[in-house]
Amino acid sequence: MAFSVLVVCVGNVCRSPLAERLLQFRLDELLGASRDHVQVTSAGVLALAGSGMDPSAAEELQRLGGTSEGFAAQQFTAQQVEGADLVLTMTKELRSRVLEEAPSALRRTFTLTEFAELVEKQTADSPQALVADAALRRSSALLDDYDVADPIGGPAELHREVAEMIDDAVRRVADALAESIGSATLRSR
Repeated sequence: MAFSVLVVCVGNVCRSPLAERLLQFRLDELLGASRDHVQVTSAGVLALAGSGMDPSAAEELQRLGGTSEGFAAQQFTAQQVEGADLVLTMTKELRSRVLEEAPSALRRTFTLTEFAELVEKQTADSPQALVADAALRRSSALLDDYDVADPIGGPAELHREVAEMIDDAVRRVADALAESIGSATLRSR
């Protein structure tokens, strides 16, 4: 069964779909033939359900190598969280909101920047072990800001800044997940 990642923001048209598509794209590049070992989705706590990506966010996604083709925003549900191996939110407030709906997901729910900080330069023999280790070391993430700003309705410069911040975090997460998935795949042979 594939390791599943759920990315959560507010409207599911800017930040979370950008992170979803970039993370899947980066993992596909890193994993090659093993790409089916991980699945990334996104949702919004106040989703504009059925909408495509915000045009400015989609433009940034394309600039970074991804595509918004076929994307449709979806409403966040507790069932999605329960079914996810890892939940990444765009803010601490959203992390709290997710945990109100699904308290049992505490050890699997982080802000994107927090998780990127916790897994950078870490190794684990499976993605589940990587998440468990990050949960144990949660207090060691010392960030000035855990939140990724919401660029909706903002200028192109803000969309670019947010996209760069998301891409930086996603690259670190993808590297750590790909390494752990590779380790798990080698052990199962």
